[in-house]
This record gives sequence, structure tokens and C-alpha cells, in this order.
Amino acid sequence: MKLGTTAASVARLIAERSSVKYTRYREVVLPLSVAEMDYPVAEPVAAAIIDRVKASDFGYIDGPGPLAPAFSLFAEQRWGWRVDPETVHVATDVSVAIVETLRYAIPTGSRVVINPPVYPPFYELVDEAGAERVEVPLRQGGISWSIDLPALEQAFIEGASAYLLCNPHNPMGLVHSRATLEEIAKLAARYNVLVISDEVHGPLTHPGTVFTPFLAIAEQFGARAVCVTSASKGWNLAGTKCAILVAGDAESQLVLAGFPEEVACRTSILGLHANVAALSSIDWLDGVVAKIVANDELLAELIAEHLPGVRYYRPKAGYLGWLDFRPLGLGDDPASSILHYANVALNSGPTYGEQGRGYARVNLACEPDTLIEAVLRIEEWVR
Repeated sequence: MKLGTTAASVARLIAERSSVKYTRYREVVLPLSVAEMDYPVAEPVAAAIIDRVKASDFGYIDGPGPLAPAFSLFAEQRWGWRVDPETVHVATDVSVAIVETLRYAIPTGSRVVINPPVYPPFYELVDEAGAERVEVPLRQGGISWSIDLPALEQAFIEGASAYLLCNPHNPMGLVHSRATLEEIAKLAARYNVLVISDEVHGPLTHPGTVFTPFLAIAEQFGARAVCVTSASKGWNLAGTKCAILVAGDAESQLVLAGFPEEVACRTSILGLHANVAALSSIDWLDGVVAKIVANDELLAELIAEHLPGVRYYRPKAGYLGWLDFRPLGLGDDPASSILHYANVALNSGPTYGEQGRGYARVNLACEPDTLIEAVLRIEEWVR
């Protein structure tokens, strides 16, 4: 394989799109950082948005409307999770959903547990809600990561009010087992801790892996829980600004139903209809997952051949891979050097927490030639 200049597919996207993924860097940079897909949006989603535009339907909403039964149907068909549409609420995006739940469900200054290395905004969201962060790092063992249940229990014993669960876990696409989630539910019930489960990557679970929504098991163990999710990652709709909250118990339902009406009103009406259309676009979703899985296999082969010192933690859900560059001695933030010298944009590992030093996150939702080009550029610079 020869080293090119800029993958053709990326050059086209840079010319066509205006989001930060394609405008943040110089044109020679391959953007494999921001969690957006390079793939075209599903036709039913595009049609739904166009229909709303043609109808001049740009007003406010005051609730989930058709999105509640659409999500309920998707959850039951995809995961066997029965969701009462009455427990479904909306917010602008998953981050807003998390912040508002924390603000109204727990007292200001309460302790909230997170599991680094984890999605960087989790740190900011806890701070924004006026809460105190408690870090319980994931436990790393060989080629896998897992939640440290004894350490989690200790954090609960010491007075945590809420636990921000990333399910599946970003940045390495870790899908927590049902057994692990059951233990979390037991602990949450025992110590009266609210679990807010961010499940936005759940629809992108890879074949052969079973994703378990936390609320599907929480109630049987008496755990208070809220699910926050959206079609934003699975169908590439982040900019349409619509997220779903689901209450898993009566107390949480009172919290979500008690949100100021502005929480729903700030949600995009276009995003609502886009989410409804997305949740019925199953063939498109399955096709995208197949592309991601193929790219995951390709990247594993490329790294083994061209960057043998790098350890690649392959995702079981989503399109984000976790790369350990420490054996190459590239310092705490290899993504910074790779961007500067190889013109490949990855996510900086340290932004996910102290445990991310020496790591970087890579986006697999692109064309294969983009991944090939990226690995060859990094190899050339490292060499």
C-alpha cells in the first residue's frame, strides 16, 4: 500500500459539510475524532425533515408526541425491553438530559460517580449540575475493561447520590454484561443511589453481542433509574437536537414530569420527527453496523501489520476504538503529536481522565480508504 495525500472520500466531505468534524482542521488532516459518521443519512430521515420544512413546521413542542410510541416499539423489538410511552420524555440532547436530571433529582453539592476513562463531557455535566464528581476508574485486565464493582460499592457507601453509567461505555465501546448491570442495580437499591444510564450508543451494538438496557432490569431490584438516549449516534443526527429520557420507576417519573416546560420546548421539532423516522429505519442501521464491523476488522489488521506496538481495544458497540500508544513512547497525549506530524485527528486520551494518558480514540464510521490512509500516515511518522 502506498501513502496518499488525502483520502478522496474525506476531501468530498470537507467540501460538502459544515460541522466541526470537517471544519476544525486544515484540509490535509484526516478527521477521525469527533463522533459523527461519514455516511449519508437514512433516506426516511431526510424525507421526514424535508416534509416538515415543506409544511413550514418549525414551531415548539411540549412533549415527545409520536416519539414515545416509536421508541417503545423500537426498544421492544430490538432489545425486548417494554417501555411505557407515558414514561418517555424529551430534551435538547443527551447532555442536557443528564444535567437536568441531576439538577432536579439530587440536592446541589451531592456526589455523582463516574467511571474514567469516560466520555469527557461527563466531567463537565456533573460540574454544571452543581454536584461533586467521584471517580471510580474502570478496571483494566489484559485486553478488556470492566466496572470495578467493589470500588463502586465503596463510593456508594461513602454517600454518592447518583451514578452516571455509560452503557455502552465510551471510549472503548464496552458493552456491560447483564450480570454486571444486575449487580449495579442491587447496589443502587441498597444504598439509594439514582442511576442515570447514558445509552446513546446502544443501537449500534455489534452482531454477537447482547446489549441490556439498564432500565430493563433496574425495577426488579428496586433501583431508581433514568435512561437517556437518542437516535443522534445510531443514525448520525446530533445536529437535529432531540434526546429521549425514560423513567424507570415512579419516583423518577415524578422528577422527569416535574421538569420546567422549557426543557421540552427547547427540543427541536425537526429532531423529534427525525428521531421518529430513524427508529423505524432498521435496515439502514443494520447496514451501518455492518460497515463499522468491517472497519473494525480492517483496523485490527492494519495495526497488526503497520503499528504492531499499538494495542487496539476493539468496540462491541458503536464506532469508537480505543488505542494504547504507550509502547511507542509517544508521551501522555499521542493524539497531539499525531495531528501535528501525521495530519490525522484522533481524540486526546487524557481528556477521558488520568487513565487515558498514552491513549487516543479513533472514529471507525468512515470509508475503508480513510482508515488505511490514517494508519499509513501514522506509521510513516513513527518510523
